[in-house]
Amino acid sequence: MPAPSNPRYAIYYTPAPDHPLTVAASAWLGRDAFGRGDAADHRRPEADVHLTSAPHRHGFHATLKAPFRLRDGTSVEELEKALGTFAAWRSPCPIGPLKIDLIGGFFALVPASPVPAALRGFAAQIVEEFDRFRAPMNTPELQRRLQAPLDAVETAHLVQWGYPYVLDRFRFHMTLTGRVPEDDRAQTRERLETVFQPYLSVDYRIDTLSLFVQEHDGGDFMVRSQHALNCEALLKAAI
Repeated sequence: MPAPSNPRYAIYYTPAPDHPLTVAASAWLGRDAFGRGDAADHRRPEADVHLTSAPHRHGFHATLKAPFRLRDGTSVEELEKALGTFAAWRSPCPIGPLKIDLIGGFFALVPASPVPAALRGFAAQIVEEFDRFRAPMNTPELQRRLQAPLDAVETAHLVQWGYPYVLDRFRFHMTLTGRVPEDDRAQTRERLETVFQPYLSVDYRIDTLSLFVQEHDGGDFMVRSQHALNCEALLKAAI
C-alpha cells in the first residue's frame, strides 16, 4: 500500500507564465513549472541536463518562503486563501534590472544593484506571516540542512523559521545551475550571458506571488496558484 502523500508547499516569485524571462528560463532548465509541457531533456545537450539537474526540480523561481509541510490543523485551502488576501493588500515590490552572478558555486539571476531595502522587508513579511502554516522540520530534514556550512545566525534562523537564509541573510536570487566546477565557470557564465542577456535590463518587480507544491518527496515543484499584487495601491502611493 503506497505511503500517504505529505506534500510540501513554498511561496516563490516567478514571472507570469508567458513572460519572456519565464519562457527562456523554462527552456534553459528543461521544465515549465506551470505544467504546460516540459522542454524535453533529450533535445538538450547532456551537459546542460547535468548542469541544471538541481534547479530543474524546483522550477524557475526566487524563494520567499522556503518549502515546508503544513502544520497540523491547517489546510492548503487556508494557506491559499491567506496568500491571496496578503497579495491583494500589498503593492508590487521593486527588484530592478538583473545580472548573472555566482553564489556559493552556482549561477543565478540576482538584482544588478544591491538588494533594495523594500525587497528585503517584503520577503521578511512573507517569512513571518506564513510561518503559522509551517510544521516543524522532521529530524532528517533538519539534519540535511545542518550539513551546510551555517554560521550562528543562519543556524538560529533555520531553527526558528525553517530556512537559514531569511531576514538579514536574505538574498534574492533565481537559480540557473547546480554547483559548477571552477574550471567550467567562465564558459558557463558566457553561455548564460548569451541566453539571458536580452532579459536582464528590464525593471523587474514582484507583482505576483506563486504557491508551489511538491506532491511527494523527490517530485517536481509545480505552480498550484499565482496571486497578483495590488497594482492600484502602487498607483495611489505615487499620486
